[in-house]
Amino acid sequence: MKKFSMVLLSVAFVTSIVGSMGFVAADHLEPGQGIYVDEGEVNLVTSTDTKFQVYLQAVIRNEDGQLINVTESTATGAYIPHKITDDVFDTLMGKKEIIIVDNIKYEKVQYTYTPTYEQRFIGLYPIYAGVVLEFEYEEGALSKMQRDKDYSLWKIHHCATFKGHSYECIPLFQVLVPTMTLQTGDVLTQQWTILRMLD
Repeated sequence: MKKFSMVLLSVAFVTSIVGSMGFVAADHLEPGQGIYVDEGEVNLVTSTDTKFQVYLQAVIRNEDGQLINVTESTATGAYIPHKITDDVFDTLMGKKEIIIVDNIKYEKVQYTYTPTYEQRFIGLYPIYAGVVLEFEYEEGALSKMQRDKDYSLWKIHHCATFKGHSYECIPLFQVLVPTMTLQTGDVLTQQWTILRMLD
């Protein structure tokens, strides 16, 4: 158990350091708004009255596939106001559909994602990872960690080596949902709906 905890904490620590280094120094040298506010915080804006609208529906089932809960985001989502967000929306999120809401034309994408227990445990949800993210732990460690954990903040990360920078994971989109409690064996299916306003 100690080895699993140390490895998992090491992964979380390295991820947090890698996610806050490198890009910070050069990020603000480019014109426009950067990805980072400071060394430890990304530049997020709420999606109220902006070009992106971010929604999440989360379906929880137990190990036997029985429905436990369906939760939807009730608050405004958030995103990084940077060209990388548009690039990921254009290239990694799947088929787009044009819709009109309140006389405003949007591109709509729906992205379905089922995070693993390990991803939920450390809070890393990559839509794209340029390298394989592996979790190492002792055999039987998961069964020793049988416990409930509460969640209310969900994110979509983009993990890559950026030009002139190290490998990083940045949370492009995120939402708050009513707090949900998941057990180790529960399966969470996320249905993200993201709208981008067309000019």
